[in-house]
Amino acid sequence: MKEIVRLPKLEKGDRVAILSPSFAAPGRFPHVYELGLKRLREIFELEPIEFPATKKIGATGEERAADLVAAFENPSIKGIISSIGGNDQVTYIKNLPSEPFTQNPKPFFGYSDNTHFANFLWMHDVPSFYGGALFTQFAMEGKIDDFTLKYLKLALFESGERELEASPVYSDIGLDWNDPSNLEKLETFLPNNGWQWDGTENAEGISWGGCLESIDELLRHNIVIPSLLDFENVILCTETSEEMPSADYVFRVYRALGERGILARVRGILVGRPKSWEFGNEHDDAWQVAHRIEQRETILKVVRAYNPTVPVIQNLDFGHTNPQIPLPYGGHIRIDSGTRKIFATF
Repeated sequence: MKEIVRLPKLEKGDRVAILSPSFAAPGRFPHVYELGLKRLREIFELEPIEFPATKKIGATGEERAADLVAAFENPSIKGIISSIGGNDQVTYIKNLPSEPFTQNPKPFFGYSDNTHFANFLWMHDVPSFYGGALFTQFAMEGKIDDFTLKYLKLALFESGERELEASPVYSDIGLDWNDPSNLEKLETFLPNNGWQWDGTENAEGISWGGCLESIDELLRHNIVIPSLLDFENVILCTETSEEMPSADYVFRVYRALGERGILARVRGILVGRPKSWEFGNEHDDAWQVAHRIEQRETILKVVRAYNPTVPVIQNLDFGHTNPQIPLPYGGHIRIDSGTRKIFATF
């Protein structure tokens, strides 16, 4: 079985790097950036440290890679928090040297396009956290919701196995960052219908996956991912982005996972709640409900074609909606189908 290293936990007063491995959102929305930094200092008692490309719109892959290397090699930096996602990590993450990361493992927080860096770390036996971006969690409008705050603190400061919960509410519609006054407003949360569970087997393994669109890129561009032997000990975790891909697209990516022999081997599958609304691509309530149902049914149909018994649990609180659990990536996940409980080691 793959040996993933254990990461040190942060302590109050620690310095954390704020990086933009994808889009440099701090350069576009400085007011959101400053709110995130303020929250890190006041709520979490951490000291954020900016790097050269953190606010640089259009920074090259080489510049962003240099920031990642520098942050991991700097002994005074105890953790790394990404500002936000993007869409081009696939172009440069594969060129990173391995030694700065294998010799200096430390917690990295990010999701969406940061799937590429999380996969890179996983392939070098270094775990990370899928979630907890500065803009979308630490700088959440109004306040950090209690559910997200609980799991951010757990991921940052605590260790050991914890039972995951299903949030009773969720938010899919954010507020426009172009209007600074929105930072004082609260997101609207709606009732959440909980996890969608299929399968009766228990399972445990180490997590791998991420944003489904990024997983598609990993497959398309022949990026190194876990071997089929590795996948025999993996809990596959996927979710979809603000692009809100169609069920046909989701079908094709999941079918690719099936045809590569991955779905037949994984121990369990966790799926984050699909995002179903985005600025410029707004939809009414009926469309959103139909989108979520269609994606859920599509994933289950494809999985069952390749693996009739693996437990599949959908609508979890990780990914592109709120609230959010920064899910351990490369961490131990345990699925108890008898009690319908999920446990993760932080």
